[in-house]
Parts: sequence; structure tokens; C-alpha cells
Amino acid sequence: MKPISLPLIASTIVALAGLAGATAPAALAYDGTHCKANGNCWEPKPGFPEKIAGSKYDPKHDPKELAKQSTSMKAAEERNKLRADNFKKTGKWVYDVSKIQ
Repeated sequence: MKPISLPLIASTIVALAGLAGATAPAALAYDGTHCKANGNCWEPKPGFPEKIAGSKYDPKHDPKELAKQSTSMKAAEERNKLRADNFKKTGKWVYDVSKIQ
């Protein structure tokens, strides 16, 4: 009787495991039975509220924190306008706004 080589046994085991793994996800795939519309099949996890406002998932952002970015952007636009106006007058670009007269 001829002995079977170890690489042959290993490749057979890997092939069988691959076939078992290839068929498993198909059984767990979403079947699309709970779609609100065609292609809109998102569902929240169980226990997730219908409305976010007032629930424990509500982020409750502070309006002052939200306004910080728009305030800093307005200030940056004003500085850039000063730089551009100075460049039009003098032909030199000055980055430091405090040096612009």
C-alpha cells in the first residue's frame, strides 16, 4: 500500500473547508422581505427608537459649539480679504495681517 503524502491531505482539508465556508454565507444573506421601498431595506437594531430626538441616542449638541466653526471661517475670510486688498494695492503678498497698514 502506498502512503498518502502530507501536502495532499492538507490541500484536501483546505478544499473541503473552503466549500463549507462558501455555502454558509448564502444561508445567512438578507432576503429583502422587510423593504420599505425597492432597494430601501435598512432596518434599525431591535430597541432602537423610531425618533432620535429626546432618546438616549440624541447627541444634544450645544449651539455655541456648533457656531464656533462658522465664526472662525468668517474671521478667516475677513483676513483673506485684507490680504487680497493689500496685494492689489502693493503687489506684495503679506501673510501676517498685523503688518498690513
